[in-house]
Amino acid sequence: MKIRVNGEEKKIELDQENALLSTALHHLGYKPNTIVVELNNLIINSMKWEKVKLKDGDNLEIVSIVGGG
Repeated sequence: MKIRVNGEEKKIELDQENALLSTALHHLGYKPNTIVVELNNLIINSMKWEKVKLKDGDNLEIVSIVGGG
């Protein structure tokens, strides 16, 4: 499956049955509690990542949350 992540095309090995957003984020190496995810211009609540399925050609924008002071 080919998706675009932060403007860069990525190929990830997921079949259509298991193409969950949460699984893709894990494969891409992201920690769920430190990111905000936008899928095709729509912010996806992290509570729904286990239910949202990706399809070939989807566009993800992933922003990391950084603490500081």
